[in-house]
Parts: sequence; structure tokens; C-alpha cells
Amino acid sequence: MATLQILNQEPITMSELRAALEKVKKRDGELNFRANKTEEHLNNMPLLKPKEAKELVQKLTALDIPRLKPEHVVKIVDLLPVSLEELKVIISGYSVTVNSDNCKKIIDMVSGYV
Repeated sequence: MATLQILNQEPITMSELRAALEKVKKRDGELNFRANKTEEHLNNMPLLKPKEAKELVQKLTALDIPRLKPEHVVKIVDLLPVSLEELKVIISGYSVTVNSDNCKKIIDMVSGYV
């Protein structure tokens, strides 16, 4: 069996993952077991279109919030919090703190896409 080598790690949104799975499905004709389970899960989630998700990621990144990394931004775009409490729950999963002014900026930005 060939060994796999990771070339880079970059967080992607669930919308982008769904689009990537569709490309693989068209190319190979069918998905393997794990990819099928992933696709099934993604189909049950309300997601933005890949273009909208990428646009929101860029806008949130442009806010230049201290200590907010790309993986945090992607998680926010995936879950689309509409209240400060929901955002705090998402952020509490990581060892990062965001002040309330920046949280309000994030919620205002996300609410335009919900």
C-alpha cells in the first residue's frame, strides 16, 4: 500500500467539502464508505453555497480580529451563529478569547448570510 504524504493543511468550510465530494463522485462514479457518510452528514446540514462561504471567510478574516485563526473562522462560517451566546459556545471549544466588541462584529457579519 502506498504511503500518503500531507503536502499542506488548510481548513475548508463544509460547503467547500461538499463541492469537493461532488467532484470526486463525478470523477470516480461512487464514493467510499467514509466519504458516503460524510456526504450524508453534509446533506443534512443547512450550508451556505461554496461561493458565499468563501466570501464570508474573507470578510471575517478582513476584520483582523486578534488571536482568531483560520480554523476558528471556518468553524464560525460552518455553524453560522446568530447570537453572542452561540458564538461564545463555538469559541469556547478553542483556547482563544475574543472581546465582546469583536464578537458583535462577527455576529453582525454572519447575520447578513443567515
